[in-house]
Amino acid sequence: MSDHIADSHDVIRVRGARENTLKSVDVDLPKRRLTAFTGVSGSGKSSLVFGTIAAESQRMINETYSAFLQGFMPTLARPEVDLLDGLTAAIVVDQERMGSDPRSTVGTATDTGALLRILFSRLAEPHIGGPKAYSFNVASASGVGTLKKADGTRQKAEFSITGGMCVRCEGRGSVSDFDVDALVDRSRSLAEGAITVPGYSMDGWYGRIYAGSGFFDMDKPVRDFSEQEMHDLLRRDPVKIKADGINVTFEGLIPKIQKSMLAKDVEAMQPHIRAFVERAVVFTTCPDCDGTRLNEGARSSRIGELNIADASAMQITDLAEWLRGLSKPSVAPLLAALQHTLDSFVEIGLGYLSLDRPAGTLSGGESQRVKMIRHLGSALTDVTYVFDEPSIGLHPHDIQRMNDLLLRLRDKGNTVLVVEHKPEIIAIADHVVDLGPGAGSEGGEICYEGSVAGLRESGTVTGRHLDDRASLKVEVRKATGHLEVRGATAHNVRDVDVDIPLGVLCVVTGVAGSGKSSLIHGAVSPRPGVVAIDQAAIRGSRRSNPATYTGLLDPIRKAFAKANGVKPAMFSPNSEGACPTCKGAGVIYSDLGLMAGVATMCDECEGRRFQAEVLEYRLGERTIGEVLEMSVATAEEFFREGPARIPAAHKILLRLRDVGLGYVRLGQPLTTLSGGERQRLKLAAQMADNAEVYVLDEPTTGLHLADVQNLLGMLDQLVDAGRSVVVIEHHQAVMAHADWIIDLGPGAGHGGGRVVFEGTPTELVAARSTLTGEHLAQYVGQSGEPATS
Repeated sequence: MSDHIADSHDVIRVRGARENTLKSVDVDLPKRRLTAFTGVSGSGKSSLVFGTIAAESQRMINETYSAFLQGFMPTLARPEVDLLDGLTAAIVVDQERMGSDPRSTVGTATDTGALLRILFSRLAEPHIGGPKAYSFNVASASGVGTLKKADGTRQKAEFSITGGMCVRCEGRGSVSDFDVDALVDRSRSLAEGAITVPGYSMDGWYGRIYAGSGFFDMDKPVRDFSEQEMHDLLRRDPVKIKADGINVTFEGLIPKIQKSMLAKDVEAMQPHIRAFVERAVVFTTCPDCDGTRLNEGARSSRIGELNIADASAMQITDLAEWLRGLSKPSVAPLLAALQHTLDSFVEIGLGYLSLDRPAGTLSGGESQRVKMIRHLGSALTDVTYVFDEPSIGLHPHDIQRMNDLLLRLRDKGNTVLVVEHKPEIIAIADHVVDLGPGAGSEGGEICYEGSVAGLRESGTVTGRHLDDRASLKVEVRKATGHLEVRGATAHNVRDVDVDIPLGVLCVVTGVAGSGKSSLIHGAVSPRPGVVAIDQAAIRGSRRSNPATYTGLLDPIRKAFAKANGVKPAMFSPNSEGACPTCKGAGVIYSDLGLMAGVATMCDECEGRRFQAEVLEYRLGERTIGEVLEMSVATAEEFFREGPARIPAAHKILLRLRDVGLGYVRLGQPLTTLSGGERQRLKLAAQMADNAEVYVLDEPTTGLHLADVQNLLGMLDQLVDAGRSVVVIEHHQAVMAHADWIIDLGPGAGHGGGRVVFEGTPTELVAARSTLTGEHLAQYVGQSGEPATS
């Protein structure tokens, strides 16, 4: 009997994919299999998987909704591709950090908090109301009024909502207070500029308002103000006054700052405003709710000994154990659903978290695994799951667990697409697509397609480096001093004493959740002379590029201006030199209503972003437009010597080249860079700071096996130049290259938070007393009996 025709659609066919750097890629991907996409950072992996396959699947699903609904959804442009056939619904599980809103927690992000609130509303004593009564996002409210009916009669109506929100902190768990000395210089008068808040100049309207209010003597030093004058200056409620004959509103400094600055997301503020807020505003634990975010009613209602705040603060492994002790037939289905979700946390390696952990404090890897939770028990099959480096943030000990999850998703009949650099995850793939051969304009082609065994024999960059194993350092540097950490306490780190060696490459290791970031970012990063380069995303629009982000464009503009006798602003596409038609964007965006907007190249400047007049000016026979089209490597040669020699620009270009970004164009929009490229761009930019100690948080994120050696060479350069480098890292090649290792553990959550080893990599391998030691020994080929956690 012949197979049914419906069973013949067993591949996803891609023809002519040209998104970003892809060069008309053709590929067939087997369905219901695990396919790994490999290649150096910037080779086009994300453009093919996320920008083409997942994007088109999402766009086509959105088109099934009514035009009315589509108006409320993000409009997605059709990817640059000739044919996409055999697509299934795609679920993207990416590395994007979860929102930094303080109201968003692990519990709210996974719906686990909602289930817990229902449980308490059914079982807790005394009973205080429905699930909203246990929510820190719902305020209690009541009111009375009258409703006018259609027949003209009126009916008295009243409503009442019982919420769980703490009134004082509005469910945030902390209250803000102001350091008055950061707002005003008490030694000056208002006329002399006593107010030090950014933008509050007495030369403009603010000066006229303060002088016209009549509340102050403008020439009296603030330190001599009476109690009433200080209240008026800092906390006065809005009041109508006349200033120079114009009706205006006068308001105290603190309520005005709360409305104008504190209402915004700190991350979205301009750097100088953000610096002021961090300096002037002090956040302290709310005294009314003791940081639980809940009012007295919600805190008084308990199941056994626990209220909902206690349950949310428990480590998830402990909470799951507590739930197993509850045997209530009336809520059995609810308990089963909650138990399954909590067990999924443990299974995915996040059992050390608590449900009240703010979502914004999760690392990229933790965020990605939290997003996986809702898919683990899903009954959906024949779905395409798309993962972006699921190994990020995982210790080698945890990677096997992640592999099991990926294989389980595949074995349910799903197609699993994984962009990955780690050999341990590439090894389980049924099919491999290797892109390259290089990055940027030198990549975007399929170099190999087939099995993992074939990849090893293929001779591609990935194939050659797949079995790379670093060897332990024979000679290690000696510390020139120490940073003393005494009594460190943050999250699960409790009263830790450790000496961080200076003048060497120190690597901090341990399983995910063992307390590495809590220890280093809590006790080392805030110190003077320390520059911390974390995993936070670079913020930038399509107008931002490597030249603007690193400050490279400033010396280049000045050199062009000097050589041509005009203003530097002429050589900025965001200022006077911008093409008047496209306003310096290079493209014109057309809004097509419910359909996706269309970007077309500007006819006036032909995508070069500058006025024709600006492109007449030259430096070393090149225009500013041609310079922004150069790759970092080409520009490094161009500005090194000759008529275009600019030492300040050359110095920045060398750093960009050293972090492996030699192929990136100077004017390439930041929005087109991959995650690994953005982190290395941040690394290059922050190395300009004259710091004594650099703290790097997983710098191998997004790095191909071949690029890790370049990173290690750059870290060596920093140490050899007299700097100290502290790296939080899981990659065994970085551990093997360290001069000193500090290993935390032995486990995660409250099973970790202790220093379990300090010494050289050789001593760690010889001792094999920790999970890190055992996995490093296996990596360098000295495996023995496994360590136990």
